Amino acid sequence: MLIKNKPIYFFAVMPAMAAGLASRHFGEVLPDWVRDHFGDACWAGMIYFGVRMVWTHRSIIWAMLLSCMFSWLIEFSQLIQTPWLIEIRSTVWGALILGHGFLVIDLIRYTVGILCMVMIDRYFLRNKMDG
Repeated sequence: MLIKNKPIYFFAVMPAMAAGLASRHFGEVLPDWVRDHFGDACWAGMIYFGVRMVWTHRSIIWAMLLSCMFSWLIEFSQLIQTPWLIEIRSTVWGALILGHGFLVIDLIRYTVGILCMVMIDRYFLRNKMDG
């Protein structure tokens, strides 16, 4: 893929991030399943589009696998409870990026979020770039 496609992925990061933050901010008025799952899925989707933006020349499968590995590593890092990491996680940015506690369901949320963004990438974004 060409460098000219980087802005498409940059702008794809924005709605993924906005949707994830909105699901947290407006959680009390959203259906329970949206409030419970959407934020984590969007976070991982944002990671996927960020990977695609940085490595536009790589395949979708490569980006999907790297995004899953990164997201899962962040989740597994939550098993490490050292004072300095707990302090970072107590900040807004630290909580948004690193999370708080390990949950197996988060691994599923991340995977589903990435797969949804792969589908958007494959069937909508790539068609815009190629057409």
